[in-house]
Amino acid sequence: MPETGSWQVGWETARRSARAYARTAARTAQRAGHEVRRTWRAAPPRTRSAWRLTAVATAAGLAAATAAVAVAGPWDSGQRTAERARAGAAAGTGGAHHGGARGRGGAPGGADGGPGLPQVLPALGIPAADASGRGAAPQPTGAGLADALSPLLKDKALGALRTASVIDVATGRQVFAAKPTAAVVPASTVKLATAVAALTTLGADHRIETTVVTAADAADDGKGAGEGKHPKGGKDDERPKGGKDAKDSKGGEDAKDDGKGGKSASQRIVLVGGGDPTLTARAPKGGADGSASLRALADDTARALAERGRKKVSLGYDTSLYSGPAVHPIGPNENLARVTPLMADEGRLDDSDSGPAPRAADPSADAARAFAARLKERGIDVDGAPSAAHAPKDATRLATVRSQPLGALVERMLTNSDNDIAEALARQTALGARRPASFSGAGTAVRQTLAAQHLPLSGSRFDDGSGLDRDDKVSAELLARLLLHASAPERPELRPIVTGLPVAAFTGTLDGRYADTAGAGAVRAKTGTLTGVNTLAGTVVDADGRLLVFAFMTNGTSDAQGAQKALDTLASAVANCGCR
Repeated sequence: MPETGSWQVGWETARRSARAYARTAARTAQRAGHEVRRTWRAAPPRTRSAWRLTAVATAAGLAAATAAVAVAGPWDSGQRTAERARAGAAAGTGGAHHGGARGRGGAPGGADGGPGLPQVLPALGIPAADASGRGAAPQPTGAGLADALSPLLKDKALGALRTASVIDVATGRQVFAAKPTAAVVPASTVKLATAVAALTTLGADHRIETTVVTAADAADDGKGAGEGKHPKGGKDDERPKGGKDAKDSKGGEDAKDDGKGGKSASQRIVLVGGGDPTLTARAPKGGADGSASLRALADDTARALAERGRKKVSLGYDTSLYSGPAVHPIGPNENLARVTPLMADEGRLDDSDSGPAPRAADPSADAARAFAARLKERGIDVDGAPSAAHAPKDATRLATVRSQPLGALVERMLTNSDNDIAEALARQTALGARRPASFSGAGTAVRQTLAAQHLPLSGSRFDDGSGLDRDDKVSAELLARLLLHASAPERPELRPIVTGLPVAAFTGTLDGRYADTAGAGAVRAKTGTLTGVNTLAGTVVDADGRLLVFAFMTNGTSDAQGAQKALDTLASAVANCGCR
């Protein structure tokens, strides 16, 4: 047996001393806890904000000191074995880049992925505790939350129907509820269901393709399904609500190519829409942002044609991936373009990239014309105007561009409440589930995907993916449990839902809300607003550092601003409260 060295004796003595100090510090902190909480609750919001910043800085210093002392062994090759095991388990969990897919769920698994899940969730309030729960922030009680929230739910600005659900993330226990299972109109908070379904079905690393293929015949009869098309059974006989015309022939989106002006098979190409809602025809702003570009597609197409010695082509465009009506049941609206698998810049007629905007009457034809113009700029003569067509089944692919990863699209959808992305992701879910890529097919796919996750769906309806349809119905408990799913460390493919939520007073649809409140920076939530409908669902870190998910919903409001403020007050009350 080797002799014990003096350094080992010294190390053992230091370790015992450090552990004794830790136990003494813990007892001291426990005695001070009650007094600190009383002082905290008596302080005004501005003072609390200052204390929060001080606490963060102090915690960072203590963490650095603790790491330096390294109180708990054992050691192996200069690293604590417990830390190395934890790091090994967390390694490779990707961040917003969603790189290195592993398996169906898209859980990243390489060194290229961004910060791991254990790095993201502590920033949201999940404590870095071990399996026994040591170090976790104290859990709020139902009685404590009821004292804080029940009076606020009586605000006269809220509508006749008021529902709520608050769930503790660490335990999964619902700690406050008010009619949590009642199905109500969710407005845009239904995008949480769309996001969970899309990421579960396709994974965070899935990308949507837009392609250019050769056509076998200028007078293609449309019987062939293009490469990557939906399988048989994709047709849908649904009709828009309110007697709207279900036909989509105006503008030529569903028309068959008649071959007028067509050339030989070697000179016909087809632009095939794959459903990418972020495809752009615009010049990059300060460098490429990762969105698929018609300019890049034209570059690759012109290069492929040049290699084949072709300088003149006719152009068709294929939108057969989707079925059913392209117009949303609410009718033409500045909040949403026609739902088609081929569009550029969401069919916007101005230079905006989010929010309401005038939309093109036929975004598919406009995208095809923009693509033709880009080809001409690259020396390709496009004969005549682009016309609707079906790409043949055995078409040769000339060029392809791919969207950002699905996780990034989900983040953008939630931050900006983007309706076009929401409807596209609902249809991508339908395609992944082998359902018709239509409003009804997407709704069925979303519901079945959530049912497979054993989520509470009683009374739920998913008539669209964006929440613009007033026939949508979900419960507060469903919204809260969707967020609980997204916060689970074992579901990394759902992480973009958490990271995409707007931050109170800072980003997205919460940018102008929560000023000078306890919720600023502590609340991250998806908003929902229609006439008479106000909803809010997200995550919040309470005064004790505990992460909770919540959903507050009201229908029948007459004062939209007052109702919005009342919901924000509810979320801020949770942030402001240890509630025990």
